[in-house]
Amino acid sequence: MLRKKLNHSESPRNVSSDHPGTSGSEPGLDLGEELEILHPLGCGWSNEGSIEPIEEEWEVDRVPTRVPKDGFCPNSRNFVEDDEKRSDLEYELIQKEINLEKLQRITSTGIPDGGTLRATTWKLLLGYLPPSRDSWQKVLSENRVKYSKLKEEYLLSPLQVSSREETSSSGEHGDGPLRRHDVSDEDHPLSLGETSAWQKYFEFTEIAEQIDRDLQRTHPDLKFFTSPSQKKKANAEADSFGCFVRLLSDSVDHFCQQLDNNSSVGIHSTLSRLQEMLKVNDEELWQHLEVTTKVNPQFYAFRWITLLLTQEFQFNTILRIWDSLLSHPSGVQDMLLRICCAMLIHVKNILLKGDFATNLYLLQHYPKVDIEQLLQEARDIIPDTSTHRVSVD
Repeated sequence: MLRKKLNHSESPRNVSSDHPGTSGSEPGLDLGEELEILHPLGCGWSNEGSIEPIEEEWEVDRVPTRVPKDGFCPNSRNFVEDDEKRSDLEYELIQKEINLEKLQRITSTGIPDGGTLRATTWKLLLGYLPPSRDSWQKVLSENRVKYSKLKEEYLLSPLQVSSREETSSSGEHGDGPLRRHDVSDEDHPLSLGETSAWQKYFEFTEIAEQIDRDLQRTHPDLKFFTSPSQKKKANAEADSFGCFVRLLSDSVDHFCQQLDNNSSVGIHSTLSRLQEMLKVNDEELWQHLEVTTKVNPQFYAFRWITLLLTQEFQFNTILRIWDSLLSHPSGVQDMLLRICCAMLIHVKNILLKGDFATNLYLLQHYPKVDIEQLLQEARDIIPDTSTHRVSVD
């Protein structure tokens, strides 16, 4: 069973707003740093005025939109729209009580790159931060302490744990090593016993090494996933882990190997839902894929769903897709299936002309598309409201 972990490191910045009625300041919060997205600058756009970390206050600085005087810049409309969305998000994020429904509506149209808007908004949408801003610091501190204890429990060797316990146990065994008769067979590093602490430690270490390899394969062209210096913020790891747990909370069955052969639960059930959704929205395409060419969704949609489309698009496009996934009122999985269904319908004309090999290659190497058009098509998809499930066996 393929397992992948997605890790997004984010760092804190403090922000202020130009909206009326938002005066005053609050202590800065270490919320995480947003990934830097590099893209061509044009039509007079500049990075000047971007938000810089401020240690004393939590405030929002607006990034100015620069449009040529002649007004003929082809991207000027997008810049204006991004500036308006940035302003709306900044205003929402400085409220004492965040309106999550309004935050979802704004985020569904895309969060402008730069600053820490996406970092903070995603934490709120995932429930890692509560709607009440007064509770943020307390919640962050508690979550980071919990993560630190988890690391100690699963990543420290029994020898390190014993050493710590011995140091804090008022010198029961003195300052020297444990006496031979104090070490049981289960405490020995070579013990193969099921209850051996060392056996569990080696198992967890192997899992950690697999996760590290997966991370480096996620997007090897981005330094973020390969350079240790990119995670320089002390709390980025803890916050990323907390968000990751919440992100996968409604799809944990996809990663349970015991459920792989059961079509009523787990990943098979989700693939069945995608099939049924396609049949409801475009029966002609469903017939061609399922009956004529027999392109089983396990061959392409398994990766789409389990990796949340992170291998199908460019990284900045993935961030835009995740804005829609995290902000959908019905949850990540519902919007994910809508997008997957829209991806099939979007290339319908090509698929109807193809055979098994051609169609499979296309779906495993999805072409570049207008992402905003694709997401609109996904929002227009008729959801699967039936209780019938199509078998994928």
